[in-house]
Amino acid sequence: MANFTRRAIKETFIHLLEERPLNDITVKDIVERCGINRNSFYYHYQDIPALIEEIIKEDAEAIIRAYPSVTTIVDGFDAVIEFASQHRRAILHIYRSVSWEVFERKLMQVCEYFVSSYADTALAQEPIPPEDRKTIVDYYKCVCFGLTIGWLDSGMSEEHMRSIRRIFLLKRDMATEIARLLRDQV
Repeated sequence: MANFTRRAIKETFIHLLEERPLNDITVKDIVERCGINRNSFYYHYQDIPALIEEIIKEDAEAIIRAYPSVTTIVDGFDAVIEFASQHRRAILHIYRSVSWEVFERKLMQVCEYFVSSYADTALAQEPIPPEDRKTIVDYYKCVCFGLTIGWLDSGMSEEHMRSIRRIFLLKRDMATEIARLLRDQV
């Protein structure tokens, strides 16, 4: 029963986020729509920010599990776009709220996962030391994160998304280029 209630709270909250901004949602709204009492909510969650953090964490982990390997940065970006498109309003409401730091921390985790997975494939034939691989992953992770934040700031516009996708397509072999530059630098 506890898992059912927990899931019902999360689903209700997400539905409310699709309808209105985060600062317009109260625990009262959630429990009334969910058909439970306030004590049930507080049994499972300390407050709405704790609920948000759990949802974001679970969603980030689900995206990562859904893509056990990534052969291009575009694949990783497309996975994030696919998920975000399904939850557009809710994501923008969380991103534009006081809980953005939790969202950004998990977004960085997802970017790092996709870039690291991509690096495993792209750099498989490149003999580079672990510290150089880490440099490449850190670079790409920050690029992906920054481009995704820019896309969110644009209101998740189609035009901005196409531009980012094009950047990734144009720079698809950049990881191996950087690996060679780092190797030749020694």
